[in-house]
Amino acid sequence: MSDVSAVPRARAVRFLLSADAEPGLLPRLLQPFAKRDLIPERITAHRNADALHVEILLHVHDLAVADLVAGNLSQVVGVHAIQQVREHAARAA
Repeated sequence: MSDVSAVPRARAVRFLLSADAEPGLLPRLLQPFAKRDLIPERITAHRNADALHVEILLHVHDLAVADLVAGNLSQVVGVHAIQQVREHAARAA
């Protein structure tokens, strides 16, 4: 019988960003994920005048990885603010 508590749990982390609405911003935001072989679950963006609001959802097993990604995202040219929202744990398949 397997121990359910030994199953790694993925945590949902949402990155909420506010940035300048400029060409090339969205690809730059994906670089921190690509260099760590991470694929976001969902990416949404909407423009409000000269600002772009982006939400990126990622599931991670190690929250330290989310902190590294958040640090990289905050250094992207044009990003003004970033908020990291950690959600409930979900069982890995």
